[in-house]
Amino acid sequence: MRFSPTSIEVRRAEGADVAEVHALMRAYYAEDEYPFSPDRALAALSALVADRSLGDVWVLVVGGAMAGYCAVGFGFSLEFHGRDAFVDELYVRPEARGRGHAARLLDRAEQGCREAGVRALHLEVEPDKAETYAWYRRRGFADHERRLMTKWLAPGPGKEDP
Repeated sequence: MRFSPTSIEVRRAEGADVAEVHALMRAYYAEDEYPFSPDRALAALSALVADRSLGDVWVLVVGGAMAGYCAVGFGFSLEFHGRDAFVDELYVRPEARGRGHAARLLDRAEQGCREAGVRALHLEVEPDKAETYAWYRRRGFADHERRLMTKWLAPGPGKEDP
């Protein structure tokens, strides 16, 4: 798919966008070799798009075609003095990369977080993605020298029970 640079829009995802964002999620997970459960991913994405108290999904539309998305989930932190958020996923199709689209998505997500009263925005970067890590650092994200740890309380990807 080719993306015409004639028009570029970053907007909040709507219910009608869910199927297309879901397809982008599948591509993202395949690219990074993450386990992908289509039904669970669709349910989580649908819930996030439907309930803005949970967070937001921003979509990048280039020349009328969806070229990427950014999903942000809201939380609350005593350490960060109130509402915080986590950039859960940021993805731009390979053929649309190198044109500043990821920055557009992240800028809009940051603006949306500020509008929602978010005080701190977090994200994680795979350890082997030095270029991505450096890009986020240039954009003001700081490494706290901590390790993100997870305990599944409900079935995770490829798992029936926690």
